[in-house]
Amino acid sequence: MEALSVMCSSFPHRTMKLSCSNEKLSRKMEHPHRSLSHKVLWNLKQRAANHPSNLDCSSQILNFSKKKMPHAAEELVLEMISEGFLLDNPTLSALLLCYANNDLLPQAQATWDGILYSSYVPNIQIISALVDAYERAGLFNKVTELLDQVSYKNPKLLSETYAIAISCFGKSGQINLMERTMKDMILKGFKVDSKTGNAFLVYYSTYGSLPEIEDAYGRLKRSRILIEKEAIRAISYAYIKNNKFYNLGEFIRDVGLGRRNVGNLLWNLLLLSYAANFKMKSLQREFSRMIESGFSPDLTTFNIRALAFSKMSLFWDLHVTLEHMKHYAVIPDLVTYGSVVDAYLDRRLGRNLEFPLSNMRTEDAPAVSTDNIVFEVLGKGDFHTSSEVLMEFNRHKYWTYKGLIKTYLKKQYRSNQVFWNY
Repeated sequence: MEALSVMCSSFPHRTMKLSCSNEKLSRKMEHPHRSLSHKVLWNLKQRAANHPSNLDCSSQILNFSKKKMPHAAEELVLEMISEGFLLDNPTLSALLLCYANNDLLPQAQATWDGILYSSYVPNIQIISALVDAYERAGLFNKVTELLDQVSYKNPKLLSETYAIAISCFGKSGQINLMERTMKDMILKGFKVDSKTGNAFLVYYSTYGSLPEIEDAYGRLKRSRILIEKEAIRAISYAYIKNNKFYNLGEFIRDVGLGRRNVGNLLWNLLLLSYAANFKMKSLQREFSRMIESGFSPDLTTFNIRALAFSKMSLFWDLHVTLEHMKHYAVIPDLVTYGSVVDAYLDRRLGRNLEFPLSNMRTEDAPAVSTDNIVFEVLGKGDFHTSSEVLMEFNRHKYWTYKGLIKTYLKKQYRSNQVFWNY
């Protein structure tokens, strides 16, 4: 009877179906294929003929959910009730997931309320789905209510629910709600784990001001949670967006350049902080320190240097960078070729391009493997940008670096001719 009352609360607009006569039910059973729900239930009953009490519709409900057929799932459950089957916790949970994932919030809420006032215990999967549905609908007050409901219904899930709520508020830019929820979580004695703490930093970096980001970072550091790659990138991007390159360098040093679990990310960001303001001596010094510390430069490391040298027309340093890349077996990408081409053409030395290109793999297919954060600081060169547009426009043509350079040089020659004729 408890399951029946739960389901009646879930379908306030459909409970009249439960009072249908035995005659109508028998007519339905004579035609099990009349509707999809009849057919499914009939098949399930045939499979469970020897153990009718073990009729499990949860997997079929979830299947309907994936196919975006929530009303078919609802019909199936109503058919089960009308034939006297008791609905268990897995079936109700599957139905709630189906409603939530298909943004049928009134039905999902009614099913959730029914579970709350029953002896059934909700699981973290349906809580997460319900929070996601609230987030999509912008019903953040409902997420706060849900925290209170979970605290008395199943306190064991409260820590995980807090983490889900923090993520929900953070992703939606609700920084104040996220902050309040985090404080409430700590006040109730729950420990903030690394995943939640780093996500907290990422959301602050995306939606908060620099002082707020620095304050959040300080709190995370004091709690001795290790800042991970995604959070490092997010904070670095916030500094870059605000042109605070000195602060970026200080932050990177504070995190610790000796860390190896994030690869070359920290060293590359430090080099980028110097390249942004073209502090070439500092750039060279830190690059040497990087190698002395046992780190091997990667493509992004070399391209930060190549772009800086190209913009400053430091040809000797650019050639040394290309030789270093060979030594470390790092294959140049479109960014590297662009640094060389732009440097020579900016100084009207196009005829001398053969010298650096003769030692490069110009017959290779173009690719870009440089970290995108480099472009946020140093941008893309003219050759790089033009080549991407050209390849996008002629997708079916097989391009090589040599072909791109030849086409680009022709374009530059024509534009110069137009200029001088004018």
